Amino acid sequence: MHELSIVNSVVSSVTEWLAQRPERKVSVVTLRVGALSGVVEGALQFCYGIATDGTPLSGSVLRVHSQPVVIYCGGCAEQAELPGVQSFRCPRCGTPSSDVRNGRELEIESVEVEE
Repeated sequence: MHELSIVNSVVSSVTEWLAQRPERKVSVVTLRVGALSGVVEGALQFCYGIATDGTPLSGSVLRVHSQPVVIYCGGCAEQAELPGVQSFRCPRCGTPSSDVRNGRELEIESVEVEE
């Protein structure tokens, strides 16, 4: 379960950021997670509760914004969102594409704090 190490890294990063702002309390951490990242949201949520226990993030909420896979289609000369990750073909014209423009993200999108 690599989600635990991912969440530990998130907690570490936010805790480090929070050290500069000791008068604030984190209420929400939002992650942007692409469909190709190989991360399971349920596992992230489970691990977040464990990883934040006893830290300055204890009691905060983890939100996950899932990002779809978007490819560039040479046939249509535009980007297209894929309905899933089973086929990397343009949903409009069927042209295969390996030009992935979105869907690999795994990053902290925002941190909401209370003063």
